Amino acid sequence: MPTNTLNGRSFEVDGEGFLTRRDDWSEELASDLATLLDLELDAQHLAPLRFMREDSATTGVTPTLRRMQTVGGFDIKDLFALYPGKPAKKMAWLAGLPKPVGCV
Repeated sequence: MPTNTLNGRSFEVDGEGFLTRRDDWSEELASDLATLLDLELDAQHLAPLRFMREDSATTGVTPTLRRMQTVGGFDIKDLFALYPGKPAKKMAWLAGLPKPVGCV
């Protein structure tokens, strides 16, 4: 597995850059990764990431946007505003989770 280093932290990633070890993640790492996407994480940005991590710990899979809406109560339009382009993929990457099923 490839290893990335960012601001003195090293972590293993898969071929697409997603973390391979859940325990390597922290909110500080997420903030550092967000700068690579030209994002600055605030409470609104962190809430869906926290939900994704909690939900995936229970289900064993990364939640999709539909699950984020139905189970997490997040408005999909808001998620697109917070994470423009491909919000599910970006949020999973920032949350240290595998890419959601169905994401390209």
